[in-house]
Amino acid sequence: MRTTRALAAAGAAVAVLGLAAPAAVADGMGASPSNILALPSVIARGGQLTVTVDGCFSGGNAIATSPGFERPANLSLLNGSGTTSSGTARISRSATPGAYSITVRCSNGSSLTRDSAYTVIGGVRGGLGGSSSAGATPTDMAIGGGLVAAAVVGGGVFWMRRRTERGI
Repeated sequence: MRTTRALAAAGAAVAVLGLAAPAAVADGMGASPSNILALPSVIARGGQLTVTVDGCFSGGNAIATSPGFERPANLSLLNGSGTTSSGTARISRSATPGAYSITVRCSNGSSLTRDSAYTVIGGVRGGLGGSSSAGATPTDMAIGGGLVAAAVVGGGVFWMRRRTERGI
């Protein structure tokens, strides 16, 4: 008799938990975002960044914004994921190098911000090897003149030394 009551109580507890678990999961879907991932984490100006967020889908699209984006990125549900949304954003060509945050706003009104989610690096100066002057500077001329003078003196000393060796 005790065993029957214990089994009945255990069965009732399992039934209550089994019925409550799907409701808890359904209530949690899209309730609030839990994680923002930006790949690649280091990117050049004008590049494309993939933003992925967990727990931010409640029947509508989520939006990711950042000061470094050209425009807000629309995030849509990934196939088969259930609660993970993803989208692509383009980094503005006028973004200054440094770390940027991303804020995701879900369609149900909840939002999450991740500080330093990605870093924009500056581009290199192209063209003439990155040079910024049109010709030799006075410093370049002084260095070059000093090297030529040292070569002339060194050559003269070498020649005079060989000349005196022949006379011996």
